[in-house]
Amino acid sequence: MAIQLLSVENSGGAKPILEDIKKKLGRVPNIYAALAHSPASLQALFDFKKALSQGVLNNKEAEVIALVVGQINSCDYCLAAHTAIAKMSGLSQDETVAARQVKLSDPKLQALAALTKIIVEKNGYVDAKDVEGFYKAGYDTAALVEVVAHVSINIFTNLFNHTAETPVDFPKPPNL
Repeated sequence: MAIQLLSVENSGGAKPILEDIKKKLGRVPNIYAALAHSPASLQALFDFKKALSQGVLNNKEAEVIALVVGQINSCDYCLAAHTAIAKMSGLSQDETVAARQVKLSDPKLQALAALTKIIVEKNGYVDAKDVEGFYKAGYDTAALVEVVAHVSINIFTNLFNHTAETPVDFPKPPNL
């Protein structure tokens, strides 16, 4: 059962958040229109993302994580959205596909993608061997903590979009 998309006008307590989104993006993406049923959840997502934007991982790295998680969880909405956002963050179309396949040519991004996949597939139960390549690629413990945080955000949006049956309003990403 799909969750109804709310407009800015009929979004109740989420109205100021949706107005801000519309002002910044020129539109309200469907995920936010569906999340608006819970202003607290919508605000929590933005607060979490804002805090992480000040962390050690950059936008390109955050998008690699989002693409890996979205691929593992088969989230069509997130794959479309994050393919578009990744390209705005400096990844090429080919790199977005490579991230989804965990086959990036950049060794540091590849180590990030590989660890992300392991974290998701092992439900966080990683060991020293799992993180060895990540650390060798130049990442530190702060980055490891942030990878887990980014994975968490993306699992939330993946599961939400599955539950909400959010209509995709971004260009379709390439098929694998």
